[in-house]
Amino acid sequence: MIERYIYRAAWKQGQKEEGIASLAGSNQALELVRQGRLMTAAAFHWRDNLFLYYECIDREAAPEEVAGAAVPFLSDWPGQPEPRKWIRMVDVFHFNEPADKEHWLRKSPVEQRRGRVAHLKPDMASSYIYYHYQLQEERAFFGPKYEIIGMHENLLFGYQEFPNMVEEPTVPGRLNTKGTPVNWSDSRMDVHFQPWDDDGYLYFKPIEQIFSHYIGDLKQNK
Repeated sequence: MIERYIYRAAWKQGQKEEGIASLAGSNQALELVRQGRLMTAAAFHWRDNLFLYYECIDREAAPEEVAGAAVPFLSDWPGQPEPRKWIRMVDVFHFNEPADKEHWLRKSPVEQRRGRVAHLKPDMASSYIYYHYQLQEERAFFGPKYEIIGMHENLLFGYQEFPNMVEEPTVPGRLNTKGTPVNWSDSRMDVHFQPWDDDGYLYFKPIEQIFSHYIGDLKQNK
């Protein structure tokens, strides 16, 4: 069994650079990959945000196990009786999902793992989820196998791997409807996003990676 997790955290004021250095120098995630508890683990940062993406094999790993070196530099999130450092982002879209460990192992080398972010217009969040859930579960068309988009509030974080691997999902879709527009552009994703003020991006823009590890890379490097 493979489970995918995306977490968001926020750096304490003035402690981002120290936190990034501490996380980059830590071998926690790498050790979990070596132990076979994680298949893939990656961390990215943007502005005051830290993002984790990782794939658990057989049992869940808490974000503190994957990136505990960052915890002293992270702010608390309100909203629960006990303060928390990590917010699990909601999986709002993926083209494919793990059927089992063998299905999810990469069949060819990954040259790049990328994180990216975008902001939805708050009043368009439900429409974004509606269209993407239809596309996802109707299997309306196929896309990159390992791509996934997580959401917290109106912030989207996307994880991608390159070169893209596109294949028909093994796990059956959960809808028998045919509601996805035949021409995807009719969904008008262009009106769902807040435009960026500073650099010309309309939808998602790439962010900086801190680390990435994959179980297959370790085997190849032995």
